[in-house]
Amino acid sequence: MFNALIIRKDDQQPKPQQQVALEQVDEQQLPEGNVTVQVGWTTMNYKDALAITGASPVVRSFPMVPGIDFAGTVVESSDPAYQKGDQVVLNGWGVGEKHWGGMAELARVPGEWLVPLQAPFTQKQAMGIGTAGYTAMLCVLALEKQGITPDSGPVLVTGAAGGVGSVAVALLAKLGYQVTAMTGREQEADFLRSLGAAEIISRDGYSQPGRPLNKERWAAAIDVAGGQVLANVCAEMRYRGVVAACGLAAGMDFPATVAPFILRGVTLVGVDSVMAPYADRLQAWQRLAQDLDITALEKVMQEVPLEQVQELAPQLLAGQIRGRLVIPVAD
Repeated sequence: MFNALIIRKDDQQPKPQQQVALEQVDEQQLPEGNVTVQVGWTTMNYKDALAITGASPVVRSFPMVPGIDFAGTVVESSDPAYQKGDQVVLNGWGVGEKHWGGMAELARVPGEWLVPLQAPFTQKQAMGIGTAGYTAMLCVLALEKQGITPDSGPVLVTGAAGGVGSVAVALLAKLGYQVTAMTGREQEADFLRSLGAAEIISRDGYSQPGRPLNKERWAAAIDVAGGQVLANVCAEMRYRGVVAACGLAAGMDFPATVAPFILRGVTLVGVDSVMAPYADRLQAWQRLAQDLDITALEKVMQEVPLEQVQELAPQLLAGQIRGRLVIPVAD
């Protein structure tokens, strides 16, 4: 038996109700997979908060263990790539949505979903990075593949006080970029400067419809917002600027014109972290180990017990949580 946070849905009610509780679960109930991991640490992402609150139909089957990330130690494996005692990390692959996730003491998954824990990170630090930081690194790699360098000019990061944004700011600053951080939380300005942001701007000026083209400002951007924010960012890109888009915090729509793309040669690159192939995942984690300042990482981590995630999930959705929530699972 092991402890797990379980999301259940009662379809017998006139309006189906979702319940979330910390339960004792039999190991035989674990889903299929050829590697069993003792979860040491997990984290709560925006998608986890949606699942736990039921604010969006993220969970595809019930009962479900949320947690789209985990780091832990292999306790059983029939995959030749992993042996008992190996430390591993998992991000994405529908875990916490279609397959039981990290908010449990044990997880069982296909070995090809795992990546070896990269030195010098501890399991806790790896979850401080989590899918948010791993996605931020994928965005940085996307900019690099398009030829963006620190000499190209200023880089904008939207949603900079959140999980993806805060790690993106720290990464870009460490790599020598001039980083402008956009946030709707002015009180986080000192925090963002401590991560390396050279300038802080308000989200307010980007939330309303703007011109198809504005004054050229940014050589590159990492956008977690989508919606009107992304449209206005594209309108301010320099000639042949590059935008890496990875989120929809401001909406799924994209009320833009083709003007930035056909008149300034702007490139909009979509970044997906959930189904990224193993080679991209491994490269991202290796680069994180090389390029992310661990002391900066510590500034974006808050340790919380598994028992508190239900209470904190609505706060995360409301944008009231700074940085990354990390959750110790196994003793």
